[in-house]
Amino acid sequence: MSTDTNSNRVANNTEDGQNKPVFGDSLDIKNGDETSESISAVEKQTENLHNDHYSDDSFSNRIVKVIKSDRKASSVIAGLLVLIILLMLPTGYEEAAAYRGTDRVAARVLSTDESALRNAGMIQFGEQNCDIEILKGRFKGQIVPAVNMLQGSLDSDKIYAVGDKSLVLVSSIGGVISSVLMIDHYRIGVELVLVAIFVLLLLLFAGATGARAMLSFAVTVLAIWKVLVPAMLRGVNPVGIGMLFALAITVMSLSLIYGFDSRCMAASLGAMLGVLVTCIIGIVFSSLLKIHGAVMNYAQTLLYSGFDYLNLTDILKAAIFIGAAGAMTDLAVDITSAVHELVEQVPDISWQTAVKSGINVGKNAISTMVTTLLLAYSGGYMVLLMTFMAQGTPMGNIFNYNGVSAEILVTLAGSIGLVAVAPFTALCAGVLLTRRRGAA
Repeated sequence: MSTDTNSNRVANNTEDGQNKPVFGDSLDIKNGDETSESISAVEKQTENLHNDHYSDDSFSNRIVKVIKSDRKASSVIAGLLVLIILLMLPTGYEEAAAYRGTDRVAARVLSTDESALRNAGMIQFGEQNCDIEILKGRFKGQIVPAVNMLQGSLDSDKIYAVGDKSLVLVSSIGGVISSVLMIDHYRIGVELVLVAIFVLLLLLFAGATGARAMLSFAVTVLAIWKVLVPAMLRGVNPVGIGMLFALAITVMSLSLIYGFDSRCMAASLGAMLGVLVTCIIGIVFSSLLKIHGAVMNYAQTLLYSGFDYLNLTDILKAAIFIGAAGAMTDLAVDITSAVHELVEQVPDISWQTAVKSGINVGKNAISTMVTTLLLAYSGGYMVLLMTFMAQGTPMGNIFNYNGVSAEILVTLAGSIGLVAVAPFTALCAGVLLTRRRGAA
């Protein structure tokens, strides 16, 4: 019998679910080389059928193979798992006492009445009475009166016009609306448009890399809201939890760019050294400058909300290096990618030469990154500087002002950390990437 006939019998036997080779009496064995070739062919085909049968049926086996063969895929899978866990993780502060038994929904303004408002120069006091149509929730479609309270504060007061959408707080008793308070303009729809534009442009420009960047962005946002903020509210040391947060987010974002490899390790080590330097500078000089954490926006509001046990100054120290961590990661990626490309193009390059090239790249990048950091922070206190100039405040007074000193500390601490990132990242990348190349 021919080898083809034997193969067909093996295939039929496999389809019947037995999945075993047929030898002995079931084969018309010939003598010599032809016999050996026939048996080898049958054994090889049977082994292939056996492997295909089990590998195709096992989803877990396929996942394991993907993780082993593609480090970026493994980082994406890990990122998705973290994202799912964070989505399911409660903060413990979901239902504040002030909002229990109420509905927060969108409503459209149908009419307005400003007769109860009082003007005092640029500000207004009193109430704006409106008729609104509730657009969502269990009271959808109902037209009810609502009140917009004005307290004479330009940063929080708002005036509604007919056709505006508002976020309203609906209080009810026994399924009947008792009162409706207008909280603020409803902005979620416009914000979602901005998010969609950002995601679309990122995906069009960066493709799969952009998708991984979006995953990193989503995990970071959720980690801040679900882990970092609740931990600080519970009194966990802000500096300690802040360092752990910066480390975790840095490693995760870099692994999504590079996968879990030497580049990820080099960039992570460089970025975290910069974060550590910034942390030390922030701790030491916030004490020397005698800066209190109350200079942060809403700090006193937080204390008066029942969290008077919090150490605002420690929170400020954590905010200094957390705010600069992104710029440090960016610089570490630039240097690591440059060294990696150099090593790929010149495989026999020494680690000393690779390190020197990385330092040269870092020198050029630092000059722009420091300016970027300054501009990023300066936008937050532009109005304050305008106020000082308009009032003719002497420069000596300005530099001794508590809020200005805090901003100077934040900017310079981050800049010092950036300077530390460059040489250390170049060293790590030069050593790790040339060693990996040599081992390959």
